[in-house]
Amino acid sequence: MEIQTPKQLGYIMPPEWREHSSVWAALPYDPVSFPERVEKVQDEFCRMLSVLEGQEKINLLVGNETAKTKVLKKLKKYGLTEDGVNLKIHLADYADIWTRDYLPTYLIHGKGKKLAAVHWRYNGYGNKFPELVKDGKVPDRLKKELGADDWFEPGIIMEGGAVEVNGKGTLITTEQCLLNPNRNSGKTKNEIEKILKDFLGVSSVIWLKEGIIYDPTDGHIDDFARFTDERTILCAYENDPEHPNHAILDEAYNTLIRAIDQDGQPFKVVKLPMPRMEFDRPIYFGTKVAPVSYANFYIANQSVLVPQFNDKNDAPALEIIQSLFPNRLTIGIDCTDLIYGGGAIHCITQQQPAV
Repeated sequence: MEIQTPKQLGYIMPPEWREHSSVWAALPYDPVSFPERVEKVQDEFCRMLSVLEGQEKINLLVGNETAKTKVLKKLKKYGLTEDGVNLKIHLADYADIWTRDYLPTYLIHGKGKKLAAVHWRYNGYGNKFPELVKDGKVPDRLKKELGADDWFEPGIIMEGGAVEVNGKGTLITTEQCLLNPNRNSGKTKNEIEKILKDFLGVSSVIWLKEGIIYDPTDGHIDDFARFTDERTILCAYENDPEHPNHAILDEAYNTLIRAIDQDGQPFKVVKLPMPRMEFDRPIYFGTKVAPVSYANFYIANQSVLVPQFNDKNDAPALEIIQSLFPNRLTIGIDCTDLIYGGGAIHCITQQQPAV
């Protein structure tokens, strides 16, 4: 008997601005990811959670009871306590904090109050980080807590940060990531596209060539191209022709300008500046430059949390993003320590839509 796909069953991946019931995040703790700055990263993280408190329930992963006791003390300084309504803590054996990439992608049913989860395979970003591979098992261990009515496993390697949807049928991704031999060797572009359509309920896929330089994820879309509504795309852009991101982002911008949506209509594409620090004073994580970007923001129920890097483009980026979310308050979150791990706010959050 042939198993029906989510699309056949009436499921779609909703856009991030649709109402959430909760957000999933994991406490930073790894001194390898955050050398000599775990405490600072935890403080930034707790401040972010305090901004989300009251907007959507926070489901927080911690490694053990000791970590739980410690983080509750930190959260108390920000007015947060575990009450099961605004904050619920879950014990889980995880390696890193990139819940966007290893927790399931949530779907909603078009005609009913049903929630589904798509559990992708996870291999530590193309086996570059073998110590992270165990995070791919976290969803199975939290299956009951994740609250899905239906559970799907497409059988391909993919991270949540690799796709962006407008909720009406269009998805954006990159060839650099999803067609990379380190993910799904042997699968063709058409095969990958069919899986995306079948398991995320989309009808149109826009393929961009590659993502920003220094990105250890091989071109995740959430670092440079984001929907802000069903017809508008915010595209990171580097004006300096001497910067290696210029050619990459210029090509992406022009591809999006020419792209059409699921109904054959063009998009409005808005440029978002890149932090200048990449050129002037780069942040290093390990021996590599961190992939700083303002596009790695999280759209919460009443606000938009935007990475800030103590950079001269922080304020202009906030202003542009605020203009595209007139009904939400745009809030800057200091990510100067968090970015040492290679990601920012969108990477460390995974929304669970309300049904």
